[in-house]
Amino acid sequence: MRIAVIRDNYSPQLTTKRCRRVATWADGNNVEIAYTPTNSSWLNRVEAQVTALRYFTPDGTDHAGRKEQGSVIRRYIIWLNKHAEDEHMREVVNRANVA
Repeated sequence: MRIAVIRDNYSPQLTTKRCRRVATWADGNNVEIAYTPTNSSWLNRVEAQVTALRYFTPDGTDHAGRKEQGSVIRRYIIWLNKHAEDEHMREVVNRANVA
């Protein structure tokens, strides 16, 4: 089974062009590294989920440290798994998908 890894076009991530070692590894392991066009992160479906995570957790907060922020993110993921059909969350994700 071929595996596709989707990367945005952020220049440090263009490793197959800069580092033949990554390209050789991908070819040898049946992996395709696909890059989205510049300024089109909306093509990467994961971006919408990250947008929702950022909207519901760190935005507008001031956590004392990484441990506290990690706890908030974990609680969000637990909440998300229990409320996958939540209208407000779906609205945020849909907005990010269209952006």
